[in-house]
Amino acid sequence: EVISVKPVDAEKKRTLSPYVTGNSVLAIKYKGGVLMACDMLGAYGSTKRYKNVQRVFKVNETTIVGASGEISDFQYISNLLEELTTQDFCYDDGCTLTPKEIHAYLCRVLYNRRNKMDPLWNSLVVAGVDPLRGESFIGSVGMLGTSYTDSHVATSFGNYLSRPLFREFQRDDMSLEEAVSLMQEALRVLFYRDKTSINKYILAKVEKEEGVAISK
Repeated sequence: EVISVKPVDAEKKRTLSPYVTGNSVLAIKYKGGVLMACDMLGAYGSTKRYKNVQRVFKVNETTIVGASGEISDFQYISNLLEELTTQDFCYDDGCTLTPKEIHAYLCRVLYNRRNKMDPLWNSLVVAGVDPLRGESFIGSVGMLGTSYTDSHVATSFGNYLSRPLFREFQRDDMSLEEAVSLMQEALRVLFYRDKTSINKYILAKVEKEEGVAISK
């Protein structure tokens, strides 16, 4: 009797632990828009391996998504979002996906993968402005599909180091200049206290009139 053995490549593979990871993503509301920030480090374990990693993704003219966790899984999520926006564009109905809808979609994607025992190792932050109502939106999605919305959101160590600052100083009616100053202070604290953090970061904002702007 001949016993056939499947080649190794034919076996299902799962991410058992993340390899190249990004750390904290921060987001706050200000008057007329939302501001998001994260550093550009892709850490290989505790090694600061890649120092030019883009972890903020522009979904459309009203929404951005930032990610901490496994970089390759975030690239997969970015591809899903590109397919979603392409489909939305092909409908040509004059409507675009809102930040709230994209947040709900990502909640379902991550929860679905969690149920398959093959989670995407990311914590995501969705931020944007509703194109019709002009309302700012910030929401977070964990790797198990858990989610919440607030006026300020942080992932990873930012939950412990940055959110206390946000709770004390963030206001929904603060100016852009005040929001940038607060965000820079939060990033400074992270750089001092978090070993997998560097002093090179991205700032991104979304406003109803000006749309999405991401720093270089």
